[in-house]
Amino acid sequence: MEETPSQPTPPAEAVDTASSDATNEAPLRVNRTRTGIHAKPTPSPEAELDDPSLYFNRELSHLQFNIRVLEQALDTSHPLLNRLMFLLIFSSNLDEFFEIRVAGLKHQLMLGHEDASAPDGLPPRRVLAEISRIAHEQTERQYRILNEELIPALEEQRIRYRRRAQWTQAQRDWVREYFDDEIAPVISPIGLDPSHPFPRLVNKSLNFIVELEGKDAFGREGGLAILPAPRSLPRVIRLPDALAEPGYTDYVFLSSMIHAHAQEVFPGMEVRGCYQFRLTRNADLTVDPEAVSDLASALRGELLARRYGDGVRLEVADNCPDRLAHFLLRQFELDEPDLYRVSGPVNLTRMMSVLGDIERPDLLYRPFMPGLPKPIKNDGSLFEAIRHNDILLHHPFQSFAPVEDLLREAARDAAVLAIKQTLYRTGADSSIVSALVDAARNGKEVTVVIELRARFDEADNLALASRLQEAGAIVIYGVMAYKTHAKMLHIVRRESGELRYYAHLGTGNYHSKTAKLYTDYSLLTANETLCEDVHRVFQQLSGMGKPRDIVRLLHAPFVLHQRLVEMIDREAKIAEKGRKAHLIIKCNSLTEPRLIRALYRASRAGVSCDLIIRGMCCLRPGVPGISDNIRVRSNIGRFLEHTRVFYFHNDGKPETWASSADFMERNMFHRVETCFPILDRKLAQRVRKDLETYLVDNCQSWLLQEDGSYRKQEPCGAAPISAQETLLYAYASKA
Repeated sequence: MEETPSQPTPPAEAVDTASSDATNEAPLRVNRTRTGIHAKPTPSPEAELDDPSLYFNRELSHLQFNIRVLEQALDTSHPLLNRLMFLLIFSSNLDEFFEIRVAGLKHQLMLGHEDASAPDGLPPRRVLAEISRIAHEQTERQYRILNEELIPALEEQRIRYRRRAQWTQAQRDWVREYFDDEIAPVISPIGLDPSHPFPRLVNKSLNFIVELEGKDAFGREGGLAILPAPRSLPRVIRLPDALAEPGYTDYVFLSSMIHAHAQEVFPGMEVRGCYQFRLTRNADLTVDPEAVSDLASALRGELLARRYGDGVRLEVADNCPDRLAHFLLRQFELDEPDLYRVSGPVNLTRMMSVLGDIERPDLLYRPFMPGLPKPIKNDGSLFEAIRHNDILLHHPFQSFAPVEDLLREAARDAAVLAIKQTLYRTGADSSIVSALVDAARNGKEVTVVIELRARFDEADNLALASRLQEAGAIVIYGVMAYKTHAKMLHIVRRESGELRYYAHLGTGNYHSKTAKLYTDYSLLTANETLCEDVHRVFQQLSGMGKPRDIVRLLHAPFVLHQRLVEMIDREAKIAEKGRKAHLIIKCNSLTEPRLIRALYRASRAGVSCDLIIRGMCCLRPGVPGISDNIRVRSNIGRFLEHTRVFYFHNDGKPETWASSADFMERNMFHRVETCFPILDRKLAQRVRKDLETYLVDNCQSWLLQEDGSYRKQEPCGAAPISAQETLLYAYASKA
């Protein structure tokens, strides 16, 4: 189907505005909420829009998003293995939160930055204290969900995680053999004494602290030892089917195997205790643009340092004695709030491997076949189809394959002269890169702007750069002080003796795997003005000079922020004249203060503001006289919401834009971003219907409250509506 079915009117709670009889003299009320301690603003229409009480702290808001992800593990509308997946994603997200966000706050304190600099007015020390409180609470909750909800439910489905006390004799024998053959040859115990200082342990690695008694071969008295788990081994091992009860699939943890045979690692000594732990380190990369002459070489050095950054969190088994936990804290220069006791494996994210091992489609989301729009369903040249009309793809409901196919066709087509593309997160085995390699080898002029600093993808991007350079492509690392985050492809083709441009612009990365998991838009176009704009942005990136006139595109760090503020203010002026004014903003994060102030102004003027913000949101909705015309919702479901789409009613002359940028400071001022208009009227109407579908979602939608908490939407007797399911039905083929 080409169009989303029409949707019912939004439920009343999604459109009603708040009202209040409070006076200007009402005092500030301090609320302790799930996102921290905030002063509730006086409901005065004259309140200053930079009042800290009007802003949520971005780090605490980020934590709230992770909590909404964890909530999915309890949602029985998701298949069981996908519920486990959400719990593990929460674990992975929390790891990154500590590696980057908490590490950044700790670094501020180390530099003596005690004062608040963020719009919310909370100093770093207070934010860290609140993070610690929430993270301890949610970590304990995570393991409770795992142990009391998911593991019993999996066992009912004959999928079991076997603890040591549950092993049969045959399983014990197999574990011993596995330990002798696979673990013992690669394990390296480290006794602690004056000649064996505490080792440097790799970020997030699984380790054990072991208490020993007796004398070793050199006559040294027992004490403490560190036992790093071999990083080359899986953390969850499937037992042979012959050792499980009929119909059951049994798994054991590597940590259980090491616990069971720790005594054998220290022959002649008595192991009095063996306790797993894991250290999370600062993993942010810092490259000084003033001191770097070769970005690639500098990053290679930083990647090695990332494994041994300062400690920010210590996880230990919940049965670890206090004296050992505090010993570890001292070694890593951490404090009591940095200690997290867990009831289970300390490295839950590594359980993700099990999801691909279990062949139980009945416990996973039903499969589907991504759809294709009519213009490219038939065999034929993609260039011809794009030349006829713009093509808009909505991933993952519609296939990412046309983007890959366009590059492959361009690589083979003798009429294609040049290809330019940005790559941010692409994947080590990318078909996109393979097509670019083929194009370069076929004599095309191939220029690739690779952002080496895409966090946690730096190593892959360095490898991709080398592969492309070896094929003869020109590789550029963008602009030193600005990450290249724009998603652009530009193709030059000779047709009838003249040069013609084709372009792809997207909200997501050129990554075929994440295109199956993230919602994003892709625009394929031959529009002369848009394609010329893309060409000029590439010239800015590869050459030097002042910004050239760009007609249709909005691009950061030059005009995007200013134009977005202007478009929001334009809606406010329309509302002030008593005419209908409405905007819909869908993006991943909303933190930039000037954009928030513009939205507050629009709300005060009477603009109906619907914000669909997946993650961080620093705007406080529902404040009488300030933001009572603003509704903020977050959609969490099967797919990661990733589209950045902006709709403005514009006095009956609607404008619809899609972008690579979020409403964040870094996107507006410190990155190269593009924001492109959907010029085709039918395509723009389609995007508007997609947005309206999210606004009536009552199954996977969470409304942000004035106090900073989120309330899950429920059908409450109405027909259940899931935006993602609706879009799947509208666009995807059924498998």
